[in-house]
Amino acid sequence: MQPILEMGIAGFVLRGGLFKKFRFFFAYIVTQIVTFAVYFPAYFWLSYSAAFYVSWIFLAISVALGFLVIHEVFVDVFRLFHTLRDLGTVLFKWAGLVMLLVAGVVSLSTNSMQTAPWMQAIITSQRSVRIIQVGMVLFLLFFAHYVGVSRRQHSFGIALGFGSFAVIELILVSSWVGNHVGGAVFNLMNMIAYNCSLLLWLGYVAVKRPARDSALSLLQPQRWEESLSDIHHPLPADSLIPMFEGMVDRALSRTQQQPVTPPASVEETPATRAQAAAASGTFTDIMRAISKT
Repeated sequence: MQPILEMGIAGFVLRGGLFKKFRFFFAYIVTQIVTFAVYFPAYFWLSYSAAFYVSWIFLAISVALGFLVIHEVFVDVFRLFHTLRDLGTVLFKWAGLVMLLVAGVVSLSTNSMQTAPWMQAIITSQRSVRIIQVGMVLFLLFFAHYVGVSRRQHSFGIALGFGSFAVIELILVSSWVGNHVGGAVFNLMNMIAYNCSLLLWLGYVAVKRPARDSALSLLQPQRWEESLSDIHHPLPADSLIPMFEGMVDRALSRTQQQPVTPPASVEETPATRAQAAAASGTFTDIMRAISKT
């Protein structure tokens, strides 16, 4: 059933042109199809050892693509806010680096006779990606309104599918480690959860979704965008306001240094008194001179 659903999703993604917008999601679906097409022939026709290494190789590829899908959804969510998107991209790169370091440390520090270090690194990376996917879907559930993302959009559906499957898988892993469920129940519930995610993705990509309204007024994220822009691009120190203040101060100082006094031979008239008061630069002298006229 899974290959049929995956091929249906890939077909609708190609027909709707969504592969241009969600390249890593499309690559993730194609990887699952190729895994099925390669693993079972290797298992039945070659050997168990070949199928074993094929499954782990494709699992590592799926984990990497699942991590990249998170960034793809994030970029689509913050498509209208360039500064927030750039900040998220930087944080995403650091999160990926930290995840790789954690996976490497855990794989080297785990002493297990059943699991090789490189297998432990892949498992740790997969669980880290699942945790990030849960955080992504929780973010969209609680903050979709603030960033103008509708629950009918493709990005929300992709995040919801990954997040819901990640929640169930993490619960199953915890239960299996604690010996609360057996291996058969674990595999069955995990398969059902993944099929539900595939059905959810199929419904989202099969139906045409409304375009995002770019003219929607989003005051709070716009304030975040402006604040980050001010931090990233601060105003220069020699702005216009200090420059004009300096020009006015210099003009007033020159006027006060060169007072205009009427000649002694000329009779003082109200007009000359007003001119002298204006040259002195004080408002009180000007009003007195006008009142005397």
